Amino acid sequence: MEIAALLFVNALVTLLCFVALWLVALRLKDVSFIDSWWALGLVVTAWVSFMNAPGSLHAVALVVLCTIWGLRLGLYLLWRWRSHGVDRRYAAILGKAQARRGWSFAWASLVMVFALQAPLQWIVSLPVQFGSMATAPSLEMLAWGGVALSVIGILFETVGDWQLVQFRADPANEGKVLDSGLWRYTRHPNYFGDACVWWGLWLIAADAGFGVWALPGPVLITYLLTSLSGVPTVEGHLARSKPGYDAYVRRTSGFIPLPPRAG
Repeated sequence: MEIAALLFVNALVTLLCFVALWLVALRLKDVSFIDSWWALGLVVTAWVSFMNAPGSLHAVALVVLCTIWGLRLGLYLLWRWRSHGVDRRYAAILGKAQARRGWSFAWASLVMVFALQAPLQWIVSLPVQFGSMATAPSLEMLAWGGVALSVIGILFETVGDWQLVQFRADPANEGKVLDSGLWRYTRHPNYFGDACVWWGLWLIAADAGFGVWALPGPVLITYLLTSLSGVPTVEGHLARSKPGYDAYVRRTSGFIPLPPRAG
């Protein structure tokens, strides 16, 4: 399959999946599960790409790493949704659209969630789409660096999520800020790990000769995590609900892990 055809097929698969999930959301009156599909849908794209690719080592590395990352994160977010219920962020976004614009739940969820996230997911997946079309017989140093960076990212966010779950499970930590473990060095180890994974996948695609074409993927996911749907939405809520969060912000790096600052 030519790369243009693969991009089209993946765009179509992504669109159909989001339409189907929108119909599910209409029945549930809740869109919170879409966060889990952000990861699981990227796994689907990776496998569609792999099944239509020449079968190079680059394609194998990409589909294996993306699958490990996506299944772990997607199933974790699905468990979190089932355990905690409706996501306050989506409830606020859709509530404002319905109250201020008079939109129905169906229209608000379609425009502000599903129609928005579908193209973003397709763009983020560009490294696995382009990289899967590699024909080189072996992985060179750049690709091995990408494998290492992705593995580090997977481990980093897995440990960060596990530490957060353990912290929240202890009633004694109610109202407190998690500032130990990985959370001592960055306020968002899970987001940092995500970024590492996708920059690692981009390095594999770059090793295959598709670096420029796949670059929008890691750039977009990094922007989303640090400036749009990740850090800003989480920190705004924590600043309002956690008394010690301002002090935590002053001494802890916002994204890249660094030693804590004094004070």
